[in-house]
Parts: sequence; structure tokens; C-alpha cells
Amino acid sequence: QVQLAESGGKLVQVGESLRLSCVASGRTFTKSPMGWFRQAPGKDRTFVAAISWSGGSTYYADSVKGRFTVSRDNAKNTVYLQMNSLKPEDTAVYYCAAGLIIGDKLAPYDYWGQGTQVTVSS
Repeated sequence: QVQLAESGGKLVQVGESLRLSCVASGRTFTKSPMGWFRQAPGKDRTFVAAISWSGGSTYYADSVKGRFTVSRDNAKNTVYLQMNSLKPEDTAVYYCAAGLIIGDKLAPYDYWGQGTQVTVSS
């Protein structure tokens, strides 16, 4: 089984930046597409960003385009989410996920991290 562990979430002010990290273990990582999702209390978990196994292709939700950047360092078994110009609407628990097929839906992702809380105060 793949284990994923997110870190980096914290309380920040509007307009500030954060970088989230997700370290993978337990399975070959380099050929696994990775996604970032987020979930606010009482709401559905929604797509944020995704990256191909090579890092050559990235995808973003419209709400974060131009502000967030997903990247990966396969030598470190780590995926990153750089979040700039943060807004209150970005407040959520952020999850990383691994799956066989890249996409913006939850179903293709079989493995999930425990989540890390990001709170953006105004």
C-alpha cells in the first residue's frame, strides 16, 4: 500500500504564501500521477491540482490557476503545492492523492494522505 503524508499547512493572512509537501512511501512513486484536493467543513472534497508521473503535465482548477503551482521531486518521493496570493476561500484541509489515472475527480485516486489544515484569515 502507498502511504502519503502531507505537511506545511498553517494559519496565514490574505495574500500570503504557503508551500505544502507530500511524501510518499510503500510503493514505487515515480510513475504515479499525483493530485491535490481540498475539503472545507461540511463541503465536498474538490480538485485543486494534478501532476503527471514525469512532472511534464500539470492541471489546475480554475479557482487556483495563476496562484498555485504543483511540482514533484521523484528522487525525494515528494510532491509540492506552492500556494501564492492566498484567499479566505482557500481555507480547507488539503489532501494529496496517488492513482493510476490523472484527473480532476476523486475516483481515479486510490491512495490519500491524512490532510493538512490551511486557514487564510482576512
